[in-house]
Amino acid sequence: MAKGTVVTVQPVTLEDKLRTENFPVALRILPRRFRDHLTAVYGFARTVDDLGDESTGDRLANLDAFEKDLDLIWSGGDPSDSRLAATVHALNLPAEPFHDLIEANRQDQRVTAYQSFDDLRAYCRLSADPVGRIVLRVFDVSSDARIAWSDAICTGLQLVEHWQDVAEDRRAGRIYLPADDMARFGVTPEDLDGTTTPVALRRLLAEMTDRAAELFRQGTPLVRDLSGWARLAVGGFLAGGLATVDALRRADYDVLARTPRPRKTGVLRHLIVKVA
Repeated sequence: MAKGTVVTVQPVTLEDKLRTENFPVALRILPRRFRDHLTAVYGFARTVDDLGDESTGDRLANLDAFEKDLDLIWSGGDPSDSRLAATVHALNLPAEPFHDLIEANRQDQRVTAYQSFDDLRAYCRLSADPVGRIVLRVFDVSSDARIAWSDAICTGLQLVEHWQDVAEDRRAGRIYLPADDMARFGVTPEDLDGTTTPVALRRLLAEMTDRAAELFRQGTPLVRDLSGWARLAVGGFLAGGLATVDALRRADYDVLARTPRPRKTGVLRHLIVKVA
């Protein structure tokens, strides 16, 4: 790590993420060569997120130092993250999606709310879509059409995570529900501070969840266009997102009382439907 960077978190493996987040069961059975590369990519993504959310000191400076260290991978230097460097070199991965993920976390330091849904989608192009683009490269299946489908799925995944975590984000000083849509439904920032979800907020979340579900629908052709392990992995991501939509609807969008979580059986059901 470049001098001056302060990191307060431990490295995260793919196994950690499989236990704690909306990651599909399908990833557990991938061959080791894919799992190792995905571990490196997701470990990087989590470290960046934690630098932006939890590191001590000047978080923007921490992110800058982390990015400087990251650039050593492509410049022939000696980066701290040797695991990621090995993956980048083995797969000839470009630097841009990694820089986009860092920029998304910079944006989190400057922007705490979004005016419109288009503004939020633009943020997701930095915070979510790059992960899918890297995954396509990991499986060596990238193309323009597949990138477009992947972007739709990844933005949908980011959105349903935001809708799950409305209360947590609010406590962190962030609101990802677009201000224009909040005003249209008569929802105020103070409505996000309670322990039960007001009717107006539930109605807003129902519409927002439908928008995410539509993005999943738009991205579904990607699964059918793939084969083998890539199809299983991407189908698993999509299944996790669809199961999260189910969880939000099952909870009647009461995201302030507790965080709605997808059921493993739901993920498997969607996975079978999408991959079979």
